[in-house]
Amino acid sequence: MYAVIFKAKINKLDKVYSEMAKRMRELAINKYGCTEFISVTEGTQEMAISYWKNQEQIKQWKENSEHLVAQKLGRSTWYKSYNVQVVEVIREYSNNT
Repeated sequence: MYAVIFKAKINKLDKVYSEMAKRMRELAINKYGCTEFISVTEGTQEMAISYWKNQEQIKQWKENSEHLVAQKLGRSTWYKSYNVQVVEVIREYSNNT
């Protein structure tokens, strides 16, 4: 399993951002096989973590034409800066009682 960790410093978020974020989550899960997608915004920081079965799914999602538009808007409007990490999940455990 892999995770994509997206961290950003927010410039300004608007209605287009909210709609685009919802659409990106739907695409990731429904078209590209993302198993979970979580995002949190606090103050001027945003973090999103998505989980994937393999790197090919991540690559296909990253290259999706709608996602490319979202990336461009992120760079030009919504974010001051951002960082993306693709990591392999080595171990997972939980206490689901």
